[in-house]
Amino acid sequence: MTITTLSGRELNQDIGRAKKAARHGPAFITDRGRPTHVLLTIEEYRRVRGRPRNIVDALAMPGLADIEFDPPLSRKAPLPAVFD
Repeated sequence: MTITTLSGRELNQDIGRAKKAARHGPAFITDRGRPTHVLLTIEEYRRVRGRPRNIVDALAMPGLADIEFDPPLSRKAPLPAVFD
């Protein structure tokens, strides 16, 4: 995998070069020398993103019981239910 860095100006002047670079690895786009965006092929994006998670999957994660979570109690009064 090759990592390419292009300035925003280089990207604007030669988008084809950026797309070609992204086929071989991520192409980092910089603005004033600082990375601001990453260009990936759609295949790489899908691989990195993985499958979508839902709340049931998130709550069933291994080791979740070991995480301390003690949120403060709300002091706000509940709103009355409105039935249309």
